[in-house]
Amino acid sequence: MTLFTIFIGAAIINNYVLVQFLGICPFVGVSKKIESSLSMGMATTFVMTLAATVTWLIYHFILTPLNLQFLQIVSFILVIASLVQLVEMFIKKVSKPLYDTLGIFLPLITTNCAIMGVALFLVMKEYTFIESIVFGFSAGVGFTLAIVLMAGIREELELADVPEHFRGAPITMIVAGCLALAFMGFAGMI
Repeated sequence: MTLFTIFIGAAIINNYVLVQFLGICPFVGVSKKIESSLSMGMATTFVMTLAATVTWLIYHFILTPLNLQFLQIVSFILVIASLVQLVEMFIKKVSKPLYDTLGIFLPLITTNCAIMGVALFLVMKEYTFIESIVFGFSAGVGFTLAIVLMAGIREELELADVPEHFRGAPITMIVAGCLALAFMGFAGMI
């Protein structure tokens, strides 16, 4: 499997949000403005890439040699929570307005099942170290792509004449479903 195939597979064909339906909470919650969506996507991509790197190392150099694979979920949760805390502290220090914009959704990266999915899938797929890094990064790029696309559409919907009963959450779910169908159409590519 080439690195390009892994990248396209995780970012587009098996997009975590639109095809595998992981990470829906921040996808719906933060996708109101493109700027905040892009920031959330970049933070999530950073955490996914680091989580893929660190969890691969922990799994292959600590858990497997000591025959402690049954602790992978607990150790992965600890790694992800620690990484999110680092990102949260960094964003708070560098950009207080961005920190305020992301609000409760920044700590929710910890419970974002897409990040845990990356950690578990890279072990399940038996990726090498470099493949794991590419997989984590590309899954984050796919998450960012999905959330920014949704934010762009939602910004346009604010200007559209949407029937009253469909405003807000209903039209958001309809659009998310249409995006998911579009991304599922890529399944025949690889």
